[in-house]
Amino acid sequence: MRDITTDLKILQNETINNLKSSKSANTLRAYKSDFKDFSLFCIKHGLKSMPSNPNTVSIYLTSLSKSEAKMSTLRRRLVSIGVVHKLKGQYLDTKHPIIIENLLGIKRAKGAIQRGKKPLLINNLQKIIEVINNNKSPEIKKFRDKSLILIGFSGGFRRSEIVSIDYEDLEFVDEGLKILVRKSKTDQFGEGHVKGIPYFSNTILCPVRTLKEWINISKINTGPIFRKFNKGFGLSNLRLSDQSVSLLIKNYLNLTGIDSKNYSGHSLRSGFATVTAEAGADERSIMAMTGHKTTQMVRRYIKEANLFKNNALNKIKI
Repeated sequence: MRDITTDLKILQNETINNLKSSKSANTLRAYKSDFKDFSLFCIKHGLKSMPSNPNTVSIYLTSLSKSEAKMSTLRRRLVSIGVVHKLKGQYLDTKHPIIIENLLGIKRAKGAIQRGKKPLLINNLQKIIEVINNNKSPEIKKFRDKSLILIGFSGGFRRSEIVSIDYEDLEFVDEGLKILVRKSKTDQFGEGHVKGIPYFSNTILCPVRTLKEWINISKINTGPIFRKFNKGFGLSNLRLSDQSVSLLIKNYLNLTGIDSKNYSGHSLRSGFATVTAEAGADERSIMAMTGHKTTQMVRRYIKEANLFKNNALNKIKI
């Protein structure tokens, strides 16, 4: 009987680990953070957070809407609360009419326009690379930062994907560079896909040449490509965090005199989509590079890129 009990406990622990492994570490952190905010709200107002009920959740969402939270934030918080309940073995009807109708009412009252971060366009990219080349940082830091930014832009990478690149994921070919993306936000099970980045005619902005120079100067031959520095700019074996991508971009934008408030790590990815759409790339080829699974976001980039290109006012001769 003791053996049976022990085996059952092992299976229970493995089941918990499987549930945790079904989501990425970043996703789990987001769930915990969102639920913590919900719990604090419940404590403040004498409500029960676990197990909760649709009425409490609906009141919480209303409170968020009053604090100018976006509709996307409200939806994400609702998902997080529901997932945490499931992981704790509790039932919560997140599709209860009091929640759904409340969300619809909030959406009608405040609208659901999403103002994303600004895309990093070619002129921004040129200014950033110029600033990096002219600053007084050691050459090794210049090449790391330049290659990270140029690869991130040209590959339409998410910031988590950029810092996940290993030396083993790279293959230089006659046409340019192949990069294996082992796992991404839309590929949680690690099926992987390959991105192809060609040589640019502009050698200063060429991601392939710049990455080759970075590998040469850093002498990296295994493990993470983009690493942290120790004191004195000695290269460590530690991978850069995804947050550091945003900090780098914001820092260099500020040095160029551009207000970085509306830019982030995502600006590299949205910049790629916007610039290629403006140049005439179709949504399928853009999605092949960015890894988007639906056309909704890509079509938004295309629409933005064509705002003046296909403008009816261009037909008027004034």
